[in-house]
Amino acid sequence: MIKADHIVDAEGLACPMPIVKTRKAMKELENGGVMEVRATDKGSTADLKAWAESSGHHYLGTTEKDGTLTHYLRKSDDQEKVEMSHPHIASNEELETALSNREEIIVLDVREVAEFAFGHIPGAQSLPLGDVESALSDLDKEASIYVVCRTGNRSDLAAQKLAAAGFTDVKNVTPGMSGWNGPIEKSVQ
Repeated sequence: MIKADHIVDAEGLACPMPIVKTRKAMKELENGGVMEVRATDKGSTADLKAWAESSGHHYLGTTEKDGTLTHYLRKSDDQEKVEMSHPHIASNEELETALSNREEIIVLDVREVAEFAFGHIPGAQSLPLGDVESALSDLDKEASIYVVCRTGNRSDLAAQKLAAAGFTDVKNVTPGMSGWNGPIEKSVQ
């Protein structure tokens, strides 16, 4: 189940009302928060994708059940503009090679649960950035850990937290899922 921080009910409304309601609600959502928009207008998928792209927010995906479209969007946040400072970086290609060589690695995906659900690297573990500190004791400090997010910025912050906690082999994967060309799994039904 995908957890949303805010739900917008736009069922029964035609264009442009789903966008109008979404835009208004997005202003109240905290940076990095996930919004669920429920709509019945078939055009709302294309409209919300285009609006998210033009406004700098992230369209995560849509599910459909019994004629209701449930759209997921993530409010862009200032973390995406942070300068990277974790010294150990791996490219998407390096991660893909490690996976294809069946190396003993852990792939930590620090995006929000909704982002992970709509597409992630097979075998990756979902651990949203806000939960990293509370999960440190559950991870092997000696493991080879590749940290991934959408662009490499949130994963940079997570990699810094892991390194500061004594993890010895942590790599920040850049550019992350925004440039991933390898296999993708979805956990959305």
